[in-house]
Amino acid sequence: MKDRRVPHLRHRSPVHGLDRRNLGPAEVLAQSVAGAAPAAAMATVPAIVAATAGPGTLWSFAVATAVALLIGSCIGQFTRRMAAAGSLYSLTAQGLGPVAAFSSGVALLVGYGVLAMAAMTGSAIYLDALVARLGGTEGSRPVLVLAVCVLAVLATGGVLVRVRLSARVVLLVEAVSITVMTVVFLALLGADAPAGPPPPDPGLGGIAAGVLPALGAFIGFEAATAMGVEARRPFRTVPRVVTWTAGAAGVLYLFGAYTQVSGFAAGGLTTEPEPVLTLVMARGEAWIAVLLDVGIAMSFAACTLATLGALVRVVFSMARDGIVPARLGATHPRFRTPHVAIAVALPVVAAVPAGLLAAGVAGSQVLAGLLTVATAGYLVAYLLICLAAPLFLRRIGELTAPPLVVTAVAVPVLLAVLVAFVVSAWGGVIPLVIGVLVLAGLAWLGWLRWRRPGELAGIGAYDETVADDVLVRP
Repeated sequence: MKDRRVPHLRHRSPVHGLDRRNLGPAEVLAQSVAGAAPAAAMATVPAIVAATAGPGTLWSFAVATAVALLIGSCIGQFTRRMAAAGSLYSLTAQGLGPVAAFSSGVALLVGYGVLAMAAMTGSAIYLDALVARLGGTEGSRPVLVLAVCVLAVLATGGVLVRVRLSARVVLLVEAVSITVMTVVFLALLGADAPAGPPPPDPGLGGIAAGVLPALGAFIGFEAATAMGVEARRPFRTVPRVVTWTAGAAGVLYLFGAYTQVSGFAAGGLTTEPEPVLTLVMARGEAWIAVLLDVGIAMSFAACTLATLGALVRVVFSMARDGIVPARLGATHPRFRTPHVAIAVALPVVAAVPAGLLAAGVAGSQVLAGLLTVATAGYLVAYLLICLAAPLFLRRIGELTAPPLVVTAVAVPVLLAVLVAFVVSAWGGVIPLVIGVLVLAGLAWLGWLRWRRPGELAGIGAYDETVADDVLVRP
């Protein structure tokens, strides 16, 4: 008997071409967990937080975890009701309109793009350390690292084109890296490092200042929102994944911070550039150092894949909205992924850190600078999504008191963190880079207002039920 289609539904979704409703919960979870790269962050961030928070490091991480959960709650107001490929860019449009959504999109291009660059750099740095630890000579190491990085870029492109393969690789690599780092930190519990001078009491001001770098450890935890179209049960899976990632990452960070703070009980943590390695040397166990390098390198590699996956879907969504060339919104006919966006984004993301390293800039400087710029992009996107949540709920007639309270708490905290970020970075090259990016964004917005006002006004495409999704039988 012939089916009758529902006449008032679209014949195809605005984000048609993607592999709709195909990823399971574990594969979606892997995107957000890898985006935050907790295995790498738990080893590197506590010492940065301790520089300002001192003995209050654990409190700074606790506050940052609470803030991340509040941000996740605001994101959940959207992801429980709509599935989008453009992450926070597409969601912000539903609450704050096109200009704010465009700002969020630019912020995410910076956040996702530069974080992917930083993750590539971090993976290369720890690969280099691993080669040195296994006996590599000074002359051969750069050649080996460069060769492996080139192969990694080619492999990344091949994996990203196949969404299920990409998700499974990310899931496997991040699961192994977290397991490895958990083993390392369990082995380091109780290890004592050389004592340093007792740090001064940081007070509430020091703890508050420590929230900024602690919150920086969470950036990327919302990466699963870009997989909403491809998730099997997006309205249930995506909001849960974002919340669980924030909570689980917070637990890992608190564990990593506790291990390091207790290992440097007299205050030496604040003066150690590589505190975990110092604790490893205090134990005298060479195998722990090898595991440390492997775990961090793998975590950064998984972060690269997950972040690039989110980046290319934001570019894809912008193309479907008409604010970047339409060709970037094409999807692979077989694998149903934004392959053109991948082909354009990957060389750019790989070229920047490779160029900086080739120019002789120290790897640690490249990593720190890129992470700082990426954090700025994420903070802007998080602030906008928190502002958008209650306005979106009011527009659809579902505003209640709890979302208002969440926004009332999250927005001032994020504003304070953003101001603290600007103050802390002032006077160096980072503000100049961010200033150039802001000017480029404003120029882009001005051009859209002049040449494509209709496309600008209509941005924010998301997945919609189509006629083929609903069959009406007599």
